[in-house]
Amino acid sequence: MVSTFVVFFALFAFLGFYGSRWRRGDLNKIAEWALAGRRLGTFLAFLLVGADLYTAYTFVAVPSGVFAKGALYFFAVPYVGVTFAIALAFAPKLWELSRKNGYVTGSDFIKDKFQSKTLSILTAITGIVALLPYIALQIVGMQAALATMLYYAIGSASHTVEEVSLVIAFLILAAFTFTSGLRGATLTAVFKDILIWITVVVTIVVTLVTIGGFQTAFSKVPAYATLPPKLLPGYMTLVLGSALALYLYPHAVNGVLSAESKHKLRVSTSLLPLYGLGLALLALFGILVYAVPSALSIVKHFGSGIYAVPALITATLPPWLAGIALLGIFIGGLVPAAIMAIAQGNLLTRNIIKEFKPNLSEKAESDIAKWASAVFKFIALGFVFTVSSTYAIQLQLLGGILILQLLPTLFLSLYTNYFKKEASIVGLLLGLFLGVFMAFETNVVKGHFTGFNSSLFNTPIGSLYIGVIALAANLLVSAALSAVIPRREVVQLPQPQNKQSS
Repeated sequence: MVSTFVVFFALFAFLGFYGSRWRRGDLNKIAEWALAGRRLGTFLAFLLVGADLYTAYTFVAVPSGVFAKGALYFFAVPYVGVTFAIALAFAPKLWELSRKNGYVTGSDFIKDKFQSKTLSILTAITGIVALLPYIALQIVGMQAALATMLYYAIGSASHTVEEVSLVIAFLILAAFTFTSGLRGATLTAVFKDILIWITVVVTIVVTLVTIGGFQTAFSKVPAYATLPPKLLPGYMTLVLGSALALYLYPHAVNGVLSAESKHKLRVSTSLLPLYGLGLALLALFGILVYAVPSALSIVKHFGSGIYAVPALITATLPPWLAGIALLGIFIGGLVPAAIMAIAQGNLLTRNIIKEFKPNLSEKAESDIAKWASAVFKFIALGFVFTVSSTYAIQLQLLGGILILQLLPTLFLSLYTNYFKKEASIVGLLLGLFLGVFMAFETNVVKGHFTGFNSSLFNTPIGSLYIGVIALAANLLVSAALSAVIPRREVVQLPQPQNKQSS
């Protein structure tokens, strides 16, 4: 198991470093390093964004939540169906304007649209901070894969060996991200997606044959098949908030802007719901583990549902194949972490530092982004210890509370000139304040910090996702203030010609 893991990880690392030579470009230019020169076709854009969005959240966090709480965490299945409809409405328009005007980040668009450095900087800071817990979630997933492999191989999970292995993997990741940028992430994304699909299909087929079907698993936890009525408001708002948030994340914007054409972006986006099938199957791993005693014993040994998928893999697959499958889970966290850190480096350089040093050269801009991407990966480690690993999905949901507040400026403003910059700044700050306040109230004051409901807030109509409540206040204030603030000259961004952008 360990040998196949190491051999295939070496192949993964080779692809990452080879990315600097693939489709050569001047990696001293940030658009080449961070967006792969904007030259990804339908297939590569599909696989990159798939790797970008289907992360350790999908591979371990959702199954862990299902293992612990049942149907509530199936919200992740319908949300992916909704989110790509939203993406098709907004992503091609953002791509179109970005290609014409040279935008590399969403904050670039906001600065141009609202003629506001303040709003652009606030957007960049929000994106950077929101991604930190999301990267931490990737680390939790990687730890689960490593610890399970060590437990199987040597009978115990040595924390020292696990931590050293994780640090080595992160150093390799930081090195090839620095040298190859999004090109390296794209090649490793293809490799990762192949391994993940093999893992999902083989593991679920073997498990179902072994136990005799899903009904056997659900008979062990019959209450998990239905959603308690009191959790319905939380479930619905988690679906809505997650769907609205996903493409607002900076790493999702990076994936969008790397596409070669608007048409290819549309086609690749329309194919992404295929990954939703994998997500639905992986979510069911949280139920299947109850029907496999040897896998359940591993989960109980570690005392965390985050080990449900790795435990099923080691319990049902031959060791050599389990090693490959665990690597798929491991790099399923590494690859998205690389793309997220690239997006953070972009935002810090272009939309914060460059605002104070406008004469920054292209090379200096690229170098700062590269170093920043490495640093942010390690800063994210601090968030690993903030929630129970069983409910690691809360790391992504807590980040979503922040990123949702960009909806009015980044998405709605693609199609309307209604929102004024002053109103948008006030609305954004209010949404961020309310989101942080409610998260603090729920997690610290009420003590839900390690629970399934740490991203939900009690209201007279039930517990609702904090991000949706804060966004509602943000939209209400932004719209109301925009109605009373005197209208200034509307900024009309250059519109691409159809023949150039399709």
